[in-house]
Amino acid sequence: MDGDGPDARHPFVAVMFVEPAPVGERFGKRHWPLHVTLLRFDLAPDAALAAASGAFAHLEPVRAQVGHDADFGFRGRVRVSLVEAVPGLRALHESLLESVGGAGGYIHSTHHTGDGFRPHVTMQGERRVHEGDTLRLDSVSLVDMAPGGDAEWRLPTAEFRAEQEPGSPWQDPPEEPA
Repeated sequence: MDGDGPDARHPFVAVMFVEPAPVGERFGKRHWPLHVTLLRFDLAPDAALAAASGAFAHLEPVRAQVGHDADFGFRGRVRVSLVEAVPGLRALHESLLESVGGAGGYIHSTHHTGDGFRPHVTMQGERRVHEGDTLRLDSVSLVDMAPGGDAEWRLPTAEFRAEQEPGSPWQDPPEEPA
């Protein structure tokens, strides 16, 4: 973080959760729900929310296939499942990248942005997605990477949901009465 106060830069990440992660419910930094990361950045909290709100104002649901596994990170110590870089995922990444950049935000790992963006789901112990799975991603969450200055925790602070028309194939069918 760069100093204190409402205008100080603060670490955030925008993700599309595969597992539930409600706004306001924190989780430990080593206990992430499965997700696809769109962008990691630092920006003042109000500016981060404004940048995400602008980038995801007209969010469309994304459907993407899970591909093969790969090793990411330092010396390949992070096991991931690659996700098809469908145009919808790329568009969300690019929109947020532009919005955060326009707000003067600091972008982490710039070599993993733009043409270097490789959507993936990091394996979390036994929890993972599998090659051939189809992911239905219909919301983006803004996650505070150090709520209250404590980098041991993560906190979803906002969720942007895709708009769905009645009868849309993206909607879950109504539950059958028991």
